[in-house]
Amino acid sequence: MSLLVQKYGGTSVGTVERIEAVADKIAGFRADGHDMVIVVSAMSGETNRLIALANAIQPAPDAREMDVLVSTGEQVTIALLCMALKKRGWDARSYTGSQVKILTDNSHTKARIQSIDDSNMRADLAAGRVVVVAGFQGVDEQGNITTLGRGGSDTTGVALAAALKADECQIYTDVDGVYTTDPRVVDKARRLEKITFEEMLEMASQGSKVLQIRSVEFAGKYNVPLRVLSSFKDGPGTLITLDEEESTMEQPVVSGIAFNRDEAKVTLAGIPDTPGVASKILAPVGKANIEVDVIVQNVAADNTTDLTFTVNKADMQKTVAVLADVAKEIGAREVISDDAIAKISIVGVGMRSHAGVASTMFTALAEEGINIQMITTSEIKITVIISEKYLELAVRSLHSAFGLDAEAVQA
Repeated sequence: MSLLVQKYGGTSVGTVERIEAVADKIAGFRADGHDMVIVVSAMSGETNRLIALANAIQPAPDAREMDVLVSTGEQVTIALLCMALKKRGWDARSYTGSQVKILTDNSHTKARIQSIDDSNMRADLAAGRVVVVAGFQGVDEQGNITTLGRGGSDTTGVALAAALKADECQIYTDVDGVYTTDPRVVDKARRLEKITFEEMLEMASQGSKVLQIRSVEFAGKYNVPLRVLSSFKDGPGTLITLDEEESTMEQPVVSGIAFNRDEAKVTLAGIPDTPGVASKILAPVGKANIEVDVIVQNVAADNTTDLTFTVNKADMQKTVAVLADVAKEIGAREVISDDAIAKISIVGVGMRSHAGVASTMFTALAEEGINIQMITTSEIKITVIISEKYLELAVRSLHSAFGLDAEAVQA
């Protein structure tokens, strides 16, 4: 039939009963004739438990030893799942990342995949076995265990699908697909039948938590058909595809609305308006390993300028401390910070060919009395920064303004 790579997250394999249920699902696919490669995460809560153990011994745990420790969570799951499959009469073989081998660089706790040796997996598939691989991990040139960072099992699944040229990579999680926005905020949010990699990448980067950003990038780069499905109920899920032409003619202008509450705004005010001043401000911020998101600069009539940008809320105080030194150095007036903000983005490839999208967005927010503090745009996205207290009202308003409340939404 076809070769499927399926990834099951921590909640999907969180108990022995759930592992048994996953084995039933996989057995059903095998009975239909599909070749199966399975990627699993650690059981839900296990990685956090291991991290807590490390922190109890060493406040800043050694990165190499941390990878050795946290990679054991997935090793438990692959063994248990293989046992469950064998109990059902299906031969299965488990592999750690180093056994596959998934070769990575040596950046412990955030390694990048460089190559995958698919020979053992192909031999097992040819012999009729189900291949079960530990997600989130690999091995460097020196044989050290490495991990890919939080959510790295998604990346493992997509990378294996690319290496094996699988027909589809299916990500099983606790939601039944990608929605127009978070259903917990908008009860009329609808599951999308289909969305492009480009749209999904923007949604993920702007706050949607369904898929890890790196896995979407990987799938788009290697054109791996990616589908998000629920582990707990049947359904078609959401297909993430490269082909925009497959979308229906009635494709909405906006496919989804993403948002992020974990933002803070920092302003360096009264900066002398001279060439290179932005670099003098942002270079120390970057050197402090602080990621900057939205940036706005305003020039005043007195030849001074204000530079405002957003960072993760957890980095706000660190950013303020860095800018305090910068302000003294360049002669800026003051540093102002605000962590009561939120970021909202409308995303859709249909924005390329439709005018008036921005005005619809701004009008909808204005009608609710919501002030826009910052704006940034790309070809398929418009992002605004607003006061956090208006976040849910804004999302509901925009969801209605762009017709996403309809019974059926297909991106």
